Amino acid sequence: MITTYTIDPWKFAQDWQDGWNSHDLNRIMAHYHKDVVFRSLKAQALVGRGELMGRHELRRYWAKALERQPDLKFQVQEMFQGYQMMTLSYRNQNNIFATETVYFNAEGLVFRAAACHHSPNARPTTAPHLSNNSDVVFTK
Repeated sequence: MITTYTIDPWKFAQDWQDGWNSHDLNRIMAHYHKDVVFRSLKAQALVGRGELMGRHELRRYWAKALERQPDLKFQVQEMFQGYQMMTLSYRNQNNIFATETVYFNAEGLVFRAAACHHSPNARPTTAPHLSNNSDVVFTK
């Protein structure tokens, strides 16, 4: 029988933010399973792959990211809870908005995650939240 780990979402969000703001890779990586799969356009830009497999690849990517941004700071804005998953929305030190969605295994570790970052170059031509138009077109 597998015991399901209960996640306190606000505690996780606080620990996640504090870990990043400490720039301590061991503290950041403590949340992630050894076989984690992580997706991010920023990873693709920095290390040439948008999907990283395993804690080793993820650590290497985040080490490069922290090296390039020594003043990196995150401030969690919102937390959206789902079934054995959650999405954090946050802003960085430059007030750039982003989200990270994390999926938890039975041990309470993140086994899958994806980061999405606001892109000032991609804006919808219509306001989807004000319209019933399902054909939203993005421009560059």
